[in-house]
Formats: sequence, C-alpha cells, structure tokens
Amino acid sequence: MAAGETQLYAKVSNKHKGRSTPSLLDTLLGMGFPAHTALKALAATGRKTAEEASDWLRCHRNDPSLDDPIPQEYALFLCPTGPLLEKLEEFWKDSKRQCAKNRAHEVFPHITLCDFFTCEDHKVECLYEALKKAGDRILGSFPPTVPLVLYSSISYLGFFVSDSPADVIREFAMMFATEASVLADCTVKPCTKQLHLTLAHKFYPHHQRTLEQLARAIHPSLSCQWTAALYSRDMRFVHYQTLRALFQYKPQNVDELTLSPGDYIFVDPTQQEEASKGWVIGISQRTGCRGFLPENYTEQASESDTWVKHRTYTFSLAMDLISRKDGEASGRRNGELHASQMPRGISSIQALQATIARRSVLVVRHGERVDQIFGKSWLQQCSTPDGKYYRPDLNFPYSLPRRSNGIKDFENDPPLSSCGIFQSRMAGEALLDSGIRVTSVFTSPALRCVQTAKHILEELKLEKKIKIRVEPGIFEWTKWESGKTTPTLMTLDELKEADFNVSTDYRPAFPLASLLPAESYDEYVDRCAVSVQHIISTCPQDVGVILIVSHGSALDSCTRPLLGLPPRDSGDFAQLVRKIPSLGMCFCEENKEEGKWELVNPPVKTLTHGSNSAFNWRNWLIPGCLPSAVTVAAATGGLSPCERSPRILGTCHVARREGATVTLHGGPDGCAPSMSLFYSHHLLAPSTRAQGGMEVNKMQQETTSLLEIGEPLLGVRSLVLVSHCGGDKSPRSSH
Repeated sequence: MAAGETQLYAKVSNKHKGRSTPSLLDTLLGMGFPAHTALKALAATGRKTAEEASDWLRCHRNDPSLDDPIPQEYALFLCPTGPLLEKLEEFWKDSKRQCAKNRAHEVFPHITLCDFFTCEDHKVECLYEALKKAGDRILGSFPPTVPLVLYSSISYLGFFVSDSPADVIREFAMMFATEASVLADCTVKPCTKQLHLTLAHKFYPHHQRTLEQLARAIHPSLSCQWTAALYSRDMRFVHYQTLRALFQYKPQNVDELTLSPGDYIFVDPTQQEEASKGWVIGISQRTGCRGFLPENYTEQASESDTWVKHRTYTFSLAMDLISRKDGEASGRRNGELHASQMPRGISSIQALQATIARRSVLVVRHGERVDQIFGKSWLQQCSTPDGKYYRPDLNFPYSLPRRSNGIKDFENDPPLSSCGIFQSRMAGEALLDSGIRVTSVFTSPALRCVQTAKHILEELKLEKKIKIRVEPGIFEWTKWESGKTTPTLMTLDELKEADFNVSTDYRPAFPLASLLPAESYDEYVDRCAVSVQHIISTCPQDVGVILIVSHGSALDSCTRPLLGLPPRDSGDFAQLVRKIPSLGMCFCEENKEEGKWELVNPPVKTLTHGSNSAFNWRNWLIPGCLPSAVTVAAATGGLSPCERSPRILGTCHVARREGATVTLHGGPDGCAPSMSLFYSHHLLAPSTRAQGGMEVNKMQQETTSLLEIGEPLLGVRSLVLVSHCGGDKSPRSSH
C-alpha cells in the first residue's frame, strides 16, 4: 500500500474506532483494492455493502477515469411515503400517459431541501452523521402533518408547503448545512425559496386543465411519514441524456459498448459528430467505458434513475429509543437513520445565514433586440408614412411605448423583439426556480435593458415590490453607438407612463446628460467602475442579489472592478463582447472573510437556441401569386426597367384587394390619390392605368425580379411606386 493511501486510510478508520464490526473500507482493503478507489466505489454505491462496492470496482477495471479524484454530488430531499406517495406515483403515471412527459417526470416526488453540493469520498460518512444530528435536533418540532396547497400556472403545477411547517423544514435544512460544513467540510446551500412539491413543470399549455384535474384527485391529507433522503449523482453527466438499454448487445468492433438490459448510458448530444445514423456515442454507468451503441436498443430514462440513495432519516417519535439504539449500526448499513434522542435545543441560525446568504451581484445582458433580427432599417419595416407602428412580423413586439418625439426616437434605442421578451421571462422563471433572493435592480437607460429587467422581475413576482433604478453610468460604450451624439433615450417620466416601475428617487453616478459621445475606451471603463462602486455603496446592508441588467460589454466592464482586476485590452474586449449572447450572465459573490469579491457559477444555466429565418408561404406553396411586397416600376417602350435607374416617388396604402385588382389610396405627391393596379401572376398586365389619370406603362417579363425583391409580408400592406428617371444613372434602393 502506498504511503499516501496508508495515511488516508488511517485518517478514515480512526473516526470509526471502537466498532464491533469491521468497516466496509477494511473489507475492501483486505481484498487488495487501493484505498482511493475503494473509497470511490463506496461513495458511488451509497456505502451499503462491501460486496456491492467490490462488484463496482470489478466492472470499472477498464474505466479510464477510475483514478481521477472526481467526487460525487449530493443533495438532500424531503420525500413522502405511504398512501400519499402511492397517490403521487399514480399521478406521475397518468400525467405522463395523458399529457406526455414533462420536467417533473425526471425526478421522483420530493421537496428539495438543498442544492447539489460536492463531498470528498473519504468524508461521506460525515454527511450521514450530519443528517442524523440535524434530524435529532429538529425531531421534536417537526410537524406531524405537512399541509400542502395546490398551485397552478401556465407552466407549473405543484403543492406549496404552508408557512409554519415550512419554517421548521427550512430550519432542518439549515441545521444539516451547518453540520455538513463542520463535520464534512462541505459548502451546502439550503433551499431558501418557498418549499414545494412539483407535480408538473414545463408542460404544454393546452395540457394544463387535464393536469389540474388529475392533481385534484390527490388528497394532501393522506397518511404520510416524511423522510429526509440523501442522494448522490455523478457530476460529470449532469447535462447528458440518460438512456436505458432494453436488449443485450455484444460488440462487433472494439469501439462499441457491451449492453445488458437495464444498463444506463450517458449521452452528450453535442458530441455525436462521429456517430453514424442510428448510432450514438455514450458512456456506460456500469463500466465507465465509452463507445458506440445502437440507439434503437435503448429508451429514454429519467434523470434520477441513475442517482444513488445513501441514507434516510424518518421523522417519527413512535419508536422505542432503546431498540433504536441497539439497531443503529444495522440501520446505518441499511441506509436508514432514525431519531436516537430528543431535541437538545435549537441553536441560533443567524451564524449560518451569515455564511450562506452572501451579498452577490448578477450582471445580465439584455434580451434579443429587433434590430439584431431585422437590421438597421427595422423601423422603416414597421412604420407607416404618418408615423404609426404596425407589426409586420411576429417577432416584432405587439406594441411600442409612447415617446415625446414619436416613433423615430426608437431608431437608435430599439426595443426587445418578441423572442427577446420570451428570453427575459425564461431567465426570470429560472431565477425564481433557483431560489436566489433579488433585493435590488439597476439597469442601463436603454429601453431593451429596462424591458429585460421588467420581465425578469415579473417572473420573480417582484415587479410591484422592487423599483428599477436606472443608471446611465452602465450604458453601452458610446463609441459603438451610431451618430455623433448619444441616442435619445426614454426619460423616467416616459418610462413610468409606459408602466415601468422605475425609481424617481435614485441619484445615479452619471446623469444621462453627462454621457460623452464617442468616448474613449479608458473613459468608458472608468465610467463603469465608478458606477458599479456607486451601486454597491447604494445597497450596503442588502444581503442578497443585486441584479444589474445592461449590455454585453457590462459583463466584463462591470465585474472586473469588483474582482480587483485591471481593464482588459480594448482589442480583446471587443472580441470578447461579440461572443456574449442574449441573457448572458456573470455572477460575483462577496467574501467578507477575505475582504474580496469572487466570480462564481451563475445561479441558472445558459440559454441556447438557433435562428429562425423569414418564410413567405406564397413563394413556397402557391407559385404564381403576387408577392406581398411589390416594387412597381414604369418604363417606356419594350425596355426592361432593370436597364434603367428608378426613382422612388412614395408609398400608397392598400385599400382593398378583389381578385386580380389591388386598389391603392394615398398616392405620392403629384400623383393620383387613388389608383388600381391589375396583375397577372408575377407580371403587371399591359395598359395598366391609374384611376386618377396617371399611367403605369407596359411592363415586360424582365420585371419579375423587381416584383420579387424585398422582404415579403404576410398580407399586402403597401406597394412602393417607382418611376424611371431618364438622365439619372445611379441606382436607388428602396425598402
């Protein structure tokens, strides 16, 4: 045995000196297994029996990661048992059969008590001790029944725990976190949001009514003995798909996996380039080996199917204390811990809250803008000649706020697209699920940032409780803004009129009027550094999350000052910002003990999606129909207008459309106020004449390309009239 392994073994075995039975680790070491792999096997199998751990080691003898020091991830859940569990499992089965699988089906019925955390393999038994100590302390005050209240929304269905019992359960979770920190040196974040038992999540909206009917058949008052259960999972495969083998498969090549019915396979959807059709590349949970396997030999499994149950603590006072004490050792081996003593007094949880609830800053980029999708001319695509807004595409917002100078003020201050609004709401919902506590919100004055903050707050159910503080100091680097002046941004009065809950009492670090057009990089990073320090000083007592919604550049310029890092090189800065997606996040936590801020994992996962290009059903499905947006050109004789340079006269609006006739109103200056155009397929008919006397000359077949240019709209809205200008040889473009 190596010296390091001997030392590690001594450290572990000394903690259990005095046991009448040899430890599981002793047994495995006696079989000749190294200490570090033996401990790894015990952690992976839940420390149940030496036989199960030795079988795991034999199966993993060819596992390339066997010697890697990768700990398991652990989480604590409160799980129902008895008649209530049976009814919940019946709901799981019926809801999946009638309404398809949703996110709730990935895990068994439970109430989450803490987030997943890591624990070193040789300290796992200390977690069991932490669970038992926390359970013993709270046992006397644990509610005999846990009242559950059904709650339903368009994307969530579940039971919420009533306030008084929920406080006791949260206290138990905090006690476990404290004990785990002391005994196992683990950082555990107990659940701070409203405790709930999820029935359905991320389901199709049209299934809501059916799911509610099924849920009403569950009576929360059914007999139930609640159990705190400690589970673990392999942290490497958290974001992988899990497959279950249905049939046996013997490899035909050396790079294929052996499959036995019931085997679980972890598959990374992003790493399948090498796999041919019908095959996938996966990692076997049973052996740890990687290889190809036939996809039709498997089925989708649930996320929790591969989790390992370690220990449970059942909240029951009806057991005899002496018999429990005698059976404690066997109870540990069987994975169940019961109360061995009455509570010894509830210690204060304030110290725990001080270590867990740190002040944090979450910097978020705004959602997708309309000009990102529709280009710089987006405003021309959605406005009428008299300055009114209409929605030419579903990704344009339903409406725009009122501005003092009309719609033109949006040109350099674009709003979120419909997808951008959806992205923001999705991020807010994820933040709600994560359980973080947002205490204040600061945004750039750009409309897209204020909108993003509003939608996030709405999903957090805080839109009425927290006012948005507009800080011009975190606005975009003005060098990147078009024009020689800073954009015209909405005032606080305009934002309030548009139903944004903005603060009028906040005094920003940089007033809007102080923004310099085309500022230098040094001026920009200095502005952001001063603004962030001002924001932090504005919230000195807040223990929670300060949400900053700004631009992609802020993820760098607003976090580096907190971390004590110098500004990035301007060239590297520009390259970095281009890669930051919508709703990209950076999360900083204050470490008061060391007097510094640290960059940590954001509380929610990233948002990834693909593009969706424009589609014109007329061009694809019904060849020969007139395009919705048509450019009409006048020419003389039989010449093609493509050979001449057109001049834009103006825009007419469609009054009505009957058969092959389109009647237009509101012609350009000098033209008839009303005219009709006749068309046959993609060509205008000969001798087309305006009703007011303006003649549109014959058009030849070459005009087809002109008729088809531009972005088609669903339903005719306008036709652009173009006439030939004889001496002008420079082409003019039209939208």
